[in-house]
Amino acid sequence: MQQYEAVLPLQLKELKLSCFNLHWQDSCNKATKGNWSYSQYLSSLCSLEIEQRVNNRLKRRIKESKLPANKTLSSFDFSANEQINSAQINALSQSDSWIKKANNILIFGPSGVGKTHIAAAIAYRQIEMGNKVKFFQTSHLVQLLQHSKAQFRLKELLIKLDNIPLLVLDDIGYVKKDELETSVLFELICHRYETGSLIITANQPFSQWESIFPDNMMAVASIDRLVHHATVIKLDGQSYRTRHLKKEDN
Repeated sequence: MQQYEAVLPLQLKELKLSCFNLHWQDSCNKATKGNWSYSQYLSSLCSLEIEQRVNNRLKRRIKESKLPANKTLSSFDFSANEQINSAQINALSQSDSWIKKANNILIFGPSGVGKTHIAAAIAYRQIEMGNKVKFFQTSHLVQLLQHSKAQFRLKELLIKLDNIPLLVLDDIGYVKKDELETSVLFELICHRYETGSLIITANQPFSQWESIFPDNMMAVASIDRLVHHATVIKLDGQSYRTRHLKKEDN
């Protein structure tokens, strides 16, 4: 018996069963006191191992997503803006059917009304449901796309991004009205059309997207692809930051 107990930690380490290795002795004591069957004892350890792996995978995917910290639904103050449809936001966050259909979410509104927070909160929930997510400041993503295009590797990067079902493009309106920048953004939109989901936040409504795309036909084509399978969320109201400052002044 002692021989097996001595070698077991080495075997579990080799099998990469870290949670087994951590808990098998405590579980063994519980099993002895509780008169567990062998299968019950083994199942208990399997449950602990699975739980740890799920939690580790969730932490890893959250880290890889680059989502802004603490931008979750539980930390969003819906009462601060009664015009926001909380039921709609919750429904989108609790289902991933729209991702499986490669649909988009487009969030419009002035600065400071919660666009990024809502986009990130929906994305966090999607990670919890097992979906990979990547958050980008749109201007930064455009730089990556431009760099890849200059190295004749744009297609390679777009295919790599195909492995991520949901991309969050924050502040698309801050992309410079430059042919090199907007052309790669247009290629991304075209490439993901009906193949991958996007959450896009923007200060400007579609009627002002000529400020993003120098070519009007490119703007129309981008909008057409984005809205074809999309939920459009329009946020109005005063900036949370401005309102908070006013409260402090009072």
